[in-house]
This record gives sequence, C-alpha cells and structure tokens, in this order.
Amino acid sequence: MASASSPAPGVTKIVAHGVAPLRAGQGYSFVLRRLHSLSGIVPVGAFLFEHILISNSTAITGPDAYARQVSFLANLPLVFFLEFFGIWMPIFFHALYGFYIWYRGDGNVGAYPWSGNWMYTAQRWTGGIAFVYILWHTYTMRFTGVDLHDNPMASFGKVQNEVVHTAQFLFYVAGLVAASWHFAYGIWLFSAKWGIVSGDKAQKRLLRACIVLFLVLCGAGLASLYSFRSTPMQNVGTGGRITVTITDHPAAVDGRRVQ
Repeated sequence: MASASSPAPGVTKIVAHGVAPLRAGQGYSFVLRRLHSLSGIVPVGAFLFEHILISNSTAITGPDAYARQVSFLANLPLVFFLEFFGIWMPIFFHALYGFYIWYRGDGNVGAYPWSGNWMYTAQRWTGGIAFVYILWHTYTMRFTGVDLHDNPMASFGKVQNEVVHTAQFLFYVAGLVAASWHFAYGIWLFSAKWGIVSGDKAQKRLLRACIVLFLVLCGAGLASLYSFRSTPMQNVGTGGRITVTITDHPAAVDGRRVQ
C-alpha cells in the first residue's frame, strides 16, 4: 500500500514564482526601514517637490526671478544647518540604506513580469540614477566656480553653462525623470507600507494620482530646462550679458551666441 505522504503518480510538483512581499524587518532593521521610507517623503521628497515645482520653475519667468528665488533660499535663517540636517543628511541616509536594501533584495522581474514588479525595479534603478545626478549637480553648483550664496545673480548663467551642452542637458533630463519617478512612486510605496491606503481600488486610484504627479514634475522640470537653454546666455560673474562661442546651443547663430 502506498504511503499517505507519497505523491500521486503523474502529479508534478509545481514551484510558484512570484513577488516576495516587502520585508518589514525586525528590531533595528524594522526601525531603519521605516525611517528610510519616511525620509523619502519628508524631508527628501518635500525638498524635491520644492526644488522642481517652485525654485526651478521660476526660471521660466527669466533670470531675475530665478536669482531672487536663489537669494531667498540662500538667506534663510540658519541655512547651513537647514541644508545639512534637513537635506543632505537625510538624502545620504535614504540613498545609502536604499542601496543596502537593493543589495539584499531578490530581483525576479524576468520570472514574474507583473507591472508592479517592473515599477518596483524601476524604483531601485531610478534611485541610483537620481543619487548620481544629485551628487554631480550639488558638486558643480555649490563647490565649483562662483559661490551662489554670495552671488545669486550668477545662478541662472551657472546652470546655463551646463545645460547648454547637449550631453549634459541629456544627463539633466535623465536625472529629472529618475528623481521624479522615484519620488512619485515612492509615495505609493510609502502609503501601502504604512497602511495609509488599503484595498485594491484605493491603491489603484492612488497609483494613478502618483503617475499624474510624476508627469507634472517632469513637465515642470523640462519647461525649466527649456528656459535655461532658450534664454540668452548670462554672465556667471555678474548676471549681465556677454558674448560666447557655442555651436550646439539651439539658439546659436553662425556659431556665435549673444548673451
């Protein structure tokens, strides 16, 4: 007589492939994962929202408006401590612990290509791209050339000197899209992980709203970049106009552009 635990003849054991649930962790891991999730919304996400939709969008109305916004931010009380503890430390924690989670994670997009799994994988890659972009953007804007805290009138021209070149412009576009998706989809992940939005219908509605936010951020960011590219070049030293030779600028005429 066959044993009760023996499989029936002709029956093949099926191994299911699926998406592993988000691991909540235990002890310190649980706390760190929750802090990582929270820091992606506040303050990192809030900073990104302000940087794209408010500060950078002032470039659409011209160099003077952009300079006033830079001057306003540079003259906030205790600006060094606000930036260090409110922006840079949270960004580094969120990025480095995010890389650790990525390293410890199990990728299975090829085995289980559901849209949610693809979006979660995109969340990981866009986080990496956004971090590289932020490092580069911070280094060039804050630690090279003129100090924008002392000379905010040079801010518009300083950005122009980068995005006027096609390769750097495309890098800015990639960083913008990556950061926008990482933040927008991160809102959905945060809401699901913290139990703020539950139920399939509610989560689908939130996902649609997050996709709209992603498109709005991209639209505002691209409009700002277009303004930097299309406005006559500004003098980085004084904010006035100069004449330079630029062959790949969209508004260059006969290889020369009047700023």
